[in-house]
Amino acid sequence: MDSFYHPRWPVLHLDNHLLALYKPAGLLSQGDGGGETSLLDLAKGWVRERYGKPGRAFLGLVHRLDRPVAGVMIFARTSKAAARVSEQIRNRSLKKSYLAVVEGRPQRTSGRLVDALPSAAGRRAAGGGEGQPSREARLAYRVLASRGGRSLIVVALETGRKHQIRMQLARLGCPVVGDVRYGARPSPPPGAIALFAQELELLHPTRGESLRFRLPPPVGWPWPGLVTPQSPPWTLGEIASAMPYGLGLPTG
Repeated sequence: MDSFYHPRWPVLHLDNHLLALYKPAGLLSQGDGGGETSLLDLAKGWVRERYGKPGRAFLGLVHRLDRPVAGVMIFARTSKAAARVSEQIRNRSLKKSYLAVVEGRPQRTSGRLVDALPSAAGRRAAGGGEGQPSREARLAYRVLASRGGRSLIVVALETGRKHQIRMQLARLGCPVVGDVRYGARPSPPPGAIALFAQELELLHPTRGESLRFRLPPPVGWPWPGLVTPQSPPWTLGEIASAMPYGLGLPTG
C-alpha cells in the first residue's frame, strides 16, 4: 500500500479513474476560501509529483467529510469517473458506514432516524434551526456496546446532508464525543470528534466491479480494543510535522 506524504497516511486505492485516501481530523476536505491547504490540494500535488505532471492535475471532489471528522474519502481522476460516482451517490448505490462514540446511550439499540434538518448547518441546528429551510435527512444506526456513560455505534447514511450524523445524534440526546458544536463536552484531541468514516463501497466507474475501502479507527480512538497496527494517526497535527512540505504543497 502506498503512503501519502507520511508512512502511516495510507493511499487505499489508485488507478486511472479513482483515488481513495484517508482524511485525518482537522484537515479540510476542500478549500473554503481562507487560504488553508485541504486534502484536495494535497492530493492534486501528490498526483502531479507522482506522475511528473506539469501544471494542474484534474481531481474531482465527489463528496466531503466535515473538518473534525476522520476517515475514508474518494476522488475522481477523470470527469467521466466524477459523473458516474456522483450518480451512484444520487441513486444511493454508494454506501457509507461510520463509527461513532457518543455520550449516553440511545433508548433503542437500533433504529432509523428521519429528521427535517436546516439546509445550512449552524449552532442552532441541533435545536431546530427556526427560520431556516429544511431538508429531510435519514440514517440507520446500531448500538454495538455501551460503557462508562458512552456508547459505540455504527451509522449507515441514507442521505448526505451537511453535519447530518452530528445533528441527528444530538437530537437523539447522544451527541458525538467531543462535538461541542452540538452539545457534547470537550474531549481530546483538539480539532477532532469521535466520528469516523470507516467504510465506503461503490462500483468502479468504468469496470463496474465492486470496490470496498475500509480502515480501522485511528490511534487514540476513545473506545478500547479497536485500534490495530494499521490504524492511521487521528489528527493532522499528529502527522504535519513529519510531512516533507509541512502543510504546503510540493514545490518544483
